[in-house]
Amino acid sequence: MEGNIAWVLTSAALVLFMVPGLALFYGGMVRAKNALNMLNMNMWCLGVVPVVWVLVGFSLASGDSGRSWLGDLSVVGMKGIHDAEGLATFAFLMTFACITPALISGAVADRMKFSAWMIFVPIWTLVVYAPVVYWVYASDGWIFNLPAYDFAGGTAIHVNAGAAALALVIVLGKRTGWPQNRPAPHNIPFVMLGAGILWFGWFGFNAGSALAANGGAAQAFVNTFIAGAAGMVAWMIVEMAKTGKVSTIGMASGIIAGLATITGAAGFVGSMHSFVFGALAGIICFYAIEAKFRFGFDDSLDVVGIHLVGGIVGGVLLGFMADSSAVPGGDFIDGVFFGGGILLW
Repeated sequence: MEGNIAWVLTSAALVLFMVPGLALFYGGMVRAKNALNMLNMNMWCLGVVPVVWVLVGFSLASGDSGRSWLGDLSVVGMKGIHDAEGLATFAFLMTFACITPALISGAVADRMKFSAWMIFVPIWTLVVYAPVVYWVYASDGWIFNLPAYDFAGGTAIHVNAGAAALALVIVLGKRTGWPQNRPAPHNIPFVMLGAGILWFGWFGFNAGSALAANGGAAQAFVNTFIAGAAGMVAWMIVEMAKTGKVSTIGMASGIIAGLATITGAAGFVGSMHSFVFGALAGIICFYAIEAKFRFGFDDSLDVVGIHLVGGIVGGVLLGFMADSSAVPGGDFIDGVFFGGGILLW
């Protein structure tokens, strides 16, 4: 028990570290004059989201309401959460609540005022994030009871944040002069440093979602490493084939694409399967980003192409490649390729 709690707390710290990593990743990609605003937008999530989460967010996302769409107010203000396991789980889930709106900020870089962002984050956390988490992970949630698998947030975090990003960029409209005038990143070393910090933190993000130091955590850890690497290599190959060169931004984007795609499946697939997840992520997300020019939505830092598309790709692949025999202690429905599946109608 103590070992499990220690691992969950360590994972919470790793996920928390992802927020400043994301701030560097996004901050390096914007123009110099907007870098501080981007850093502030990310760090604001570490300030306001814990307040919202403690007061009511956690209760709405996890309360035992008996409803399929939203929790209740039974644990408002952390009521009754006093044991070590409960506190560790609460802290871990709170860090997830912090990183999710921070992901959205990249889509609105160069356009959204910090004052508007200050209002948006707590409202979105309560109105959108908490209910979706309840749907996916609560025992009464309608998605949980389909059943649909999401090991560490492929749907609840990446698809959720990506969909919000798409909605925001449509509402806000295009930047002046886009796409003819596309601002160059002002600090590419910051981008790569941020990507490295995110990859490091992602081990806690995915492996910590086992909520125990067990075989599932070990498999998720390995899969996270492999998918990030495969995503980077695949992206570089596609970029080289298309443009004749590779870029540092492309390397970093490939890493994040692979990680976002494996997130929902990290504890449900074998090691070689995670290579497929990462490789396909690098290819599909590369072309998904190209599609924004065709469809005319100005997603500044490609949140939609990487997180929304990556999360969807990972969810679809999981339905085919889930393999309980490849995961230590695996006890779940196998994917179509391994004899599983359910009757849809």
